Amino acid sequence: MTISTSRRGFLKAAAASGAVLVLGIRPDGVLAAADSPAMLNPFVKIGTDGSVTAIVKHFEKGQGPATGLSTLIAEELGLRMDQIDYEFAPSNPEIYNNTLFGPVQGTGGSTAMANSYLQYRQAGAAAREMLIEAAAQTWGVEASALRIEEGVVSGAGNTAPLGDFVETAATLEAPAEPRLKDPSEFRLIGNPDVRRLDSAIKGDGRAQYAIDVFLPNQMVAMIKRPEQRGALATGLDDSGAQEVKGYIRAAILPNQAGVAVYAENTWAAMQARDAIEVEWDMSAAETRSSDAIEAEIRAALDAEPTYNVNKTDAAATQAALDGAAQVVEQTFYFPLLAHAPMEPLNCTIEATEDGGILLHDGCQFPTGPHMAMAEIFQLPMEKIQIKTMLAGGSFGRRATPTADYQVEAALAFVMTDRTRPVKLVWSREDDLRSGYYRPAFGHKVRVGLDADGAIVGWDHRIAGQPIMKGTSFESFSVRDGVDHTSVEGAADTPYRIPAAHFGLTDTEKATSTLWWRAVGHTHTAYVMEVMMDMAASAAGQDPVAYRLKYLEGDLDQQRMAGVLKLATDEAGWGKAPAGRSQGVAVHKSFGTYVAEVVEISGTAEDGVRIEKVTCAVDCGVAVNPDVIKAQMEGGIGYGIGHVMRDQITLTDGAVDQYNFPDYEPLRIGDIAEINVHIVASAEAPTGVGEPGTPPAAPALANAIAASSDLRVSSLPMVENGVSFA
Repeated sequence: MTISTSRRGFLKAAAASGAVLVLGIRPDGVLAAADSPAMLNPFVKIGTDGSVTAIVKHFEKGQGPATGLSTLIAEELGLRMDQIDYEFAPSNPEIYNNTLFGPVQGTGGSTAMANSYLQYRQAGAAAREMLIEAAAQTWGVEASALRIEEGVVSGAGNTAPLGDFVETAATLEAPAEPRLKDPSEFRLIGNPDVRRLDSAIKGDGRAQYAIDVFLPNQMVAMIKRPEQRGALATGLDDSGAQEVKGYIRAAILPNQAGVAVYAENTWAAMQARDAIEVEWDMSAAETRSSDAIEAEIRAALDAEPTYNVNKTDAAATQAALDGAAQVVEQTFYFPLLAHAPMEPLNCTIEATEDGGILLHDGCQFPTGPHMAMAEIFQLPMEKIQIKTMLAGGSFGRRATPTADYQVEAALAFVMTDRTRPVKLVWSREDDLRSGYYRPAFGHKVRVGLDADGAIVGWDHRIAGQPIMKGTSFESFSVRDGVDHTSVEGAADTPYRIPAAHFGLTDTEKATSTLWWRAVGHTHTAYVMEVMMDMAASAAGQDPVAYRLKYLEGDLDQQRMAGVLKLATDEAGWGKAPAGRSQGVAVHKSFGTYVAEVVEISGTAEDGVRIEKVTCAVDCGVAVNPDVIKAQMEGGIGYGIGHVMRDQITLTDGAVDQYNFPDYEPLRIGDIAEINVHIVASAEAPTGVGEPGTPPAAPALANAIAASSDLRVSSLPMVENGVSFA
């Protein structure tokens, strides 16, 4: 898609908001005003009334980019947070691409702040300099004598709101390298009192989520899907559905992946769908049960790995283990997990007056559905529009390589006469039983220790179902056959471990696999941190002191050691009250270092109660401390909640779990207290949406081992010897 936008054309399109200054960064990183000949990438819009709007290219599913990116612009431009608003960017990967993903517009991998920190600061700084120059020309004074504070331009005996200078500023050339504020000048970045911009509208009901979209004359479509992945619909009988009030029709999707059921409302669509009988071709369907899947993974762990991940000397590792004074070993198994966001999947699609298509969606990766719909409707990309809405969680689920639910909506719509909008709705049961899953994985680890308890060799074998292979993201993550998402957090651990060897074997996918909050780190962190605890125990040494021995070195190790020291100091490591036990874990993911100490009471046999979690995080510059703390708290709860009780199991290929009664989310009473401590840092900011999750589960597991001498190596915990009070 090529965009060529003149200043006049762009401003005309923005006239409804009174905007006359639009500023941003070109994809090559060069600052651009609205008269750039092509590839305009605007991030800030200013109206003659002084209103400032941040154009947010990362979608908001609760993790905070709408506030974070707006903060960067407000800081550089000289605003209070109540003087800036935000809107989501349209789908255009050439303009709003995630620079860490390539020519793709998308939110994920905890990249929003890492990707956009300088972009948005530069856009705000350029707007500031242009407005100051415009004021200087208007007043006939030197620009160096002027400043903007709280939306007011002042200096040299003059003062006026910044909106007075927007029209003049729009005629100026954008500075190629605007001066960014020194951190000593920050008033918003790093301020713990800055609160989220979207809290008020979410609290009083004004927030519009994708599921809130209701268009005139719309139909609701729900899909009847097979219970087993890979089955195809070959026929249907809707005679029972015809008795349902509000039922319209049903039709097999063009790809035969299911049957679209149309009705006047969601309830009618549900009732009609239940009444329809479908004939399925099961010849290519998954028919294995969970026991068979686990057996396949465990067998792969006992065989020679297919891939030598780091190209290390396996024979040298074996020799180190053979000569070790003792060998600590354990095999781990991690079941399939669902994402289970609170807002089920949905989107609404309609035709536009110019013959195009408009999708209303809590769209995490706009590029995929944008391209898919262009293909389905045989339209050029510029005829497809995506209006990004707020989303009630995702945890990775709304960003599938296949754009699964958006494609379903497009196929359901293309089979109609396109005179009525179609709203696709998934139920909670649909997503738990027919969705995408964190794949099942197994690990087998042997750690050799010398007579002093020091590690002399580490043999680590991993087997499981890859995520990226066979998808459009394969080139991004797969190297020499190794899907990095299968081994991240283990093969690239910051620990300096001698004679370490990591092997990987892919197993057949039993379901549609997908990244899940923190992706591969969700199982690798558990294994690495439980094994470090086991090694420390075998060596008769304190688990924290033991870890620190392997974190002596460069900045990477120093930052990981820093959060470990901070978390354990704040938790009172080794000083737990009588009747309580502590467990610790530290992990680096997505460039962010997180350490957590879990303090529990009770035992695995009598019932464990999680009394306190103490967290330390180093994510570089802490743009919004309030958001960071909330994301750490949410990540901790997400990680602990799933290992306590949850798993997805299959019987003859069909998912057993149905809804929250048998796939139970974390309850508010499950964790009594969480305390988050942020490391002060001048390093480049990294992400916080996912890194709180990986250390949570192993810290809990290590606390349980400290109280009960039980090493939980298979999950969930309630199925493997642990009860919770």
